[in-house]
Amino acid sequence: MKARIWIALIAVYIVWGSTYLAIRFTIETIPPFLSAGIRFLVSGAILYIWSRLSGGAAPNKAEWRSASIIGLLLLLSGNGFLVWAEQRIPSGIASLFIATTPLWMVLIDALRPGGVKANSLTWLGVLAGLVGTALLANPWQSRTTSPALDSIGVIVLLVAALSWSIGSLYSRKATLPKSPLLGTGMEMLVGSIGLFALSGVVGEWNQFHLLTISSRSLGGLAYLIIFGSGIGFVAYTWLLRNAPTPLVSTYAYVNPIVAILLGSVIAKEPLGGIEIISALIIIGGVILITSAKSLAQRKASTIPLTPGED
Repeated sequence: MKARIWIALIAVYIVWGSTYLAIRFTIETIPPFLSAGIRFLVSGAILYIWSRLSGGAAPNKAEWRSASIIGLLLLLSGNGFLVWAEQRIPSGIASLFIATTPLWMVLIDALRPGGVKANSLTWLGVLAGLVGTALLANPWQSRTTSPALDSIGVIVLLVAALSWSIGSLYSRKATLPKSPLLGTGMEMLVGSIGLFALSGVVGEWNQFHLLTISSRSLGGLAYLIIFGSGIGFVAYTWLLRNAPTPLVSTYAYVNPIVAILLGSVIAKEPLGGIEIISALIIIGGVILITSAKSLAQRKASTIPLTPGED
């Protein structure tokens, strides 16, 4: 079992960390929202059909409503905005902005009515993440090895991370099918519809020509469908049921490391001192947040039950 857990974990590390570079290759000749729509339409259809054929019950209206909200938040504005922003921001740097999702989740959860209040260690992680993000996005920062980041791309990435955070928090108590694969398939299908609609609104259909698609873009899209949405998610879902949660949560700060390395080595993306320092601060903040959550869960599991709680 330990060997299987580590194989699945390494798969999530590498596959999800490499999707940022695959996105960059895909959108070289395929419009961003359209490419994301194709990805999630194919992946969602496969997951939905597979789950239904495996005995999953047909989803009801409440489950479709919840899946629709989550799909639009996570896949339309979350992933879709990420894909669009990679036209302006290097893939490795984009992964760092998306890595700030845990700190936005903490802030939203702490400020909303009835939310979970954060402890001091968590707030320290949030502060570190915000400092690292500000340092990374700072448009007036003097950069000697790489140019300043595109401000519109940065804003879109922050909106993407915020949207992903809201969708993730909503999904905790949403009415969804018992099968995670079925629920994800539904979310992907709805997300793809939203992405196709947005693609039409911004005029991507007029820019799309089959004959101009490069083999590298086709390879990137195929990789995202097969590995990113297929193997990566199946491995992640299996880990959630068979591995300790603190171990599974390590993907949140390993993925950007993989993305930065691949972007720098394979795509020759600029990586200067500011980027490296920002990455260390942001990843350190995410580690503090996930560690604080793990400690809180352990303390909760060791508290003895009082009469009436068993």
